[in-house]
Amino acid sequence: MENMHRFLRLEQSMPKNFYPLPRIDQLVDSTSGCELLSMMDASQGYHQIMLAPENRKKVSFIISEGTFCYVAMPFGLKNVGATYQRLVDNIFHPQIGRNVEVYIDDMLVKSKKAADHVKDLEETFSVLRKYKLKLNPAKCAFGVQGGCFLGFMVTQRGIEANPLKIKAIIDMKAPTCLNKAQRLTGRIAALSRFISKSVEKSLPFFKTLRKAKTFEWDTPCQLAFEELKAYLARLPLLVKPSPGKPCTYIYRLPPRLLAPYSFGKKMENNYLYTTHCQKATPYFLSHPIGVKINTPLKQTLGKPDTSGRLVKWAVELSEYDISYLPRTTIKAQALADFVSEMMEMTIKEASQDQKWLLHVDGSSTAQGSGAGIVITTPQGEDLEFAIKFDFKASNNEAEYEALVIGLRTAHRILAHS
Repeated sequence: MENMHRFLRLEQSMPKNFYPLPRIDQLVDSTSGCELLSMMDASQGYHQIMLAPENRKKVSFIISEGTFCYVAMPFGLKNVGATYQRLVDNIFHPQIGRNVEVYIDDMLVKSKKAADHVKDLEETFSVLRKYKLKLNPAKCAFGVQGGCFLGFMVTQRGIEANPLKIKAIIDMKAPTCLNKAQRLTGRIAALSRFISKSVEKSLPFFKTLRKAKTFEWDTPCQLAFEELKAYLARLPLLVKPSPGKPCTYIYRLPPRLLAPYSFGKKMENNYLYTTHCQKATPYFLSHPIGVKINTPLKQTLGKPDTSGRLVKWAVELSEYDISYLPRTTIKAQALADFVSEMMEMTIKEASQDQKWLLHVDGSSTAQGSGAGIVITTPQGEDLEFAIKFDFKASNNEAEYEALVIGLRTAHRILAHS
């Protein structure tokens, strides 16, 4: 990045190269289960790509000894990563996915059987020799059973977290300022793939970061920090899905989303869970999916009079091989469903000083009728609801309906609070 200030005008006028970089998680997954691996790193990186003579003057610079220009592709330009990735994708195209994985200047030769590794290396070296690409011997490891690739420890058994990243958090002392807390959350994010419910475990730290003016490391933060260290000491081993074997994806809404909740906040949380599911798209596309559900979801999505949102989801799900399966009705399964899905319905008696405020309003027009409800909790939180009636009503009837629905909603919220 030190050359960025030299080529600022060139960067502004240069069109962005949108050549896609490979997904790191998919590259790492593809290396799991190989008996022998060889990690290689290109020497001098981008400097191995020569610039066209007519473009060299565009990357010239002035120093005390005179004016000079690069004859090879320099570091710091915004398109160098995409350019290098396009190069290695083209030259290793017959091997990528079979016995080679490449991410910019990081190369890995993999062999399912140890006896084939020498042959795979010969094929790779012939390509490197043909295109005159050089390696850095100090950063290469040949014929090993495991090693670090793109920040992950890959072995025949599976994928492990980088021990150095784990040690950095375990040896870390409790943050005393905002910058150190940000450093902690950054290190946790680097290991999020191996940490179950990483967002939930990191929530106290993120709450601390919100207080930008006054940093406070309280007791919940310290307890979460100690629990995180204990969890990192026994991180799980990730394995690649085996073809033909079923994969299980467990998804459960937290209780706060099952209770009556502000529409905007509920949609925000649902969007976060949808985004989390989209990260597993490569696994869903490569395997048949069996959905166990009690409701007739297939018939609902296939109705011709389905709403616009359901039509959108039906189109989105059509690219997957999905079969909808009824849940088993054995007693153990019914009990498990009851425990996982039902919520506690106990109603707590509100104290005399806890007041709930209910504001309702109903209206009727030629296009239809509806109601607006605002419930204010004793803590001062406003829960807003907008309702559209599917029947005709006058203004007075709409207001009566709004009051009845508001009272029922407030009663349900009090029951779950």
